[in-house]
Amino acid sequence: MLIPVILSGGAGTRLWPVSRRAHPKPFMRLADGQTLASSTVARALKVATNNVTLTVTGRDYYFLTRDLYRETAPEADHHFLLEPVGRNTAPAIGAAAHWVADRFGSDALMLVMPADHLIRDQAAFSQAVDSAAELAAAGWLTCLGVSPTHAETGYGYIRSGETTGGGKEIAAFVEKPDAETAQRYFESGQYLWNGGMFCFSAGAILSALEDLVPDIAQGIDRAWQSSACDAEPVELDGDAFAAIRPDSIDFAVMEKARQRAVVPVSCGWSDIGSWQAISELYEGDALGNRVKGEAVLVESTNTFVQGEQRLVAAVGVDNLVIVDTGDAVLVASRDRAQEVKAVVDELQRTDHESATFHRTVHRPWGSYTVLEDAKDCKVKRLVVKPGGVLSLQRHQHRSEHWTVVSGRATVRIEERDFELSPGEATWIQAGQLHRLENHADDDVHIIEVQTGTYFGEDDIERLEDVYGRK
Repeated sequence: MLIPVILSGGAGTRLWPVSRRAHPKPFMRLADGQTLASSTVARALKVATNNVTLTVTGRDYYFLTRDLYRETAPEADHHFLLEPVGRNTAPAIGAAAHWVADRFGSDALMLVMPADHLIRDQAAFSQAVDSAAELAAAGWLTCLGVSPTHAETGYGYIRSGETTGGGKEIAAFVEKPDAETAQRYFESGQYLWNGGMFCFSAGAILSALEDLVPDIAQGIDRAWQSSACDAEPVELDGDAFAAIRPDSIDFAVMEKARQRAVVPVSCGWSDIGSWQAISELYEGDALGNRVKGEAVLVESTNTFVQGEQRLVAAVGVDNLVIVDTGDAVLVASRDRAQEVKAVVDELQRTDHESATFHRTVHRPWGSYTVLEDAKDCKVKRLVVKPGGVLSLQRHQHRSEHWTVVSGRATVRIEERDFELSPGEATWIQAGQLHRLENHADDDVHIIEVQTGTYFGEDDIERLEDVYGRK
C-alpha cells in the first residue's frame, strides 16, 4: 500500500507578483496551462495504490486545492489534512503518518512530495518510486535524490554512500554550498540534490520521530488525539498543533536517523524556485528572449516577459525579468531573480495588500475581482459558483449595492429572502445582515459597489459560514 502525501503550503515569495500568500505557487499556471498542484496530484496518482491521495494544507487553500483535484482527477479518492498553522515539514509529515496508520496500518508506505515542484519525466520518477518503496518496505527511511545537472548553490545536497538494494546509503546531508563547493560536489559524482521527496512506512517515521525528537512526536500525538480524526477533511486541533515546536523533517529525522537511504533519479526535476526557472520553461527566440502573453521587444536580449492582461513593451534592455499582473509589475535582473523575496518582505512590513491578494481573489464560493479601489468607493465583480453560498455577514463601515449581470441570485437581507435576475439590483445598508446564494446550475455574476468610510476585508462579521471560516 503506497499513499502519496502531498505537502501544500508556503507563499512562494520568490515568484511574486504571481505567487502571493492568498494564491501561492502551487496554483500558478505554467507554460502548459497546468498548475503545479494539478500536475503534482496527477503524477502522484500514477504511483498510488487504490487511487488514494492525502494532501496536507491549510483551510485557506483547501477549497481551491479540492476543486483543482476534482478537475484534474475526478475519479480519485482525495483526502485532506488541514493544519491550523504552519509548523514546518516534521509535524506535517508526522500528522500525515497518523492518518495513514489509522486507516491503512503502520506498514502502509507514504510517498511525501511537495505540491509545487515540476517533474518532466514521469517514467523515470515512477521507476525511482518503485525502488524507494522496496527500501521503505524493508524499514529504510528513504528519499529521492535528484542527480544534479550543474553546480547549483540554491539547493541542499545529499552525499551518497554504499549501494543498498535499489539505492544508496546516505553518508550525509549538507547545506547549500558556495559556488566553489557546489562545483566540487558536481564533479565528484557523489552528491545529489535534496528534492524534498521521501518514502517510508507510517510506523517507521512515527518511531523515528519518537526516538529523535520526542517533544515533537508527543505534540503531534496530542494534536491528533484532540482532533476529529474520522472527519473529512481532518482539521487538526488549533491549540495543540500550534504548541508543537517547528522543525523540518531533514533536521528532525533524516540527518540523525540510522537506517536511511537515497534513490538517485534523473527525471527533469525543478523546484520552480525563481523567475529564472520559470523563464526556462519557455522557448527562446534568436536573441534569447522568452515571452508569455503579449509583448513587443525592440533591440532587447535575454529578457523574459510575462504579461497577463496588458501589452508589455521593452526597448534596448538585456538580461531582465519583467512580470506584469495588472495590479503590480516586477522588473529585475535575471541574475538577481532569487532576491524578489526582499520585495515581499518590504510589502509585508508596510502592510501592503499586494503581498497577500491579487486583483482576483478566490473564495470557496467562487471569486471576486476588484475593478476599482478608490477612497470613496470600491467596485468588485463577484462570480458565485453553482451551490456557492456567501457567509451570513454584516459590515460596520460600508454599504453595498448588488446588480446581477448574469444568472439568478438568491438574496437574504435581514429577515427578507428574495431572488434577483439579470438587470435587477438591491441595496444593503451598513449593519444589515445579508447573504448571497446560487441555487442554479450556472455561475452568478454580480457587480458590487461599496460605499462608506472603510472597505477592508476585515470589515466582515461572519455569523454563519458553510465553509467553516471564522
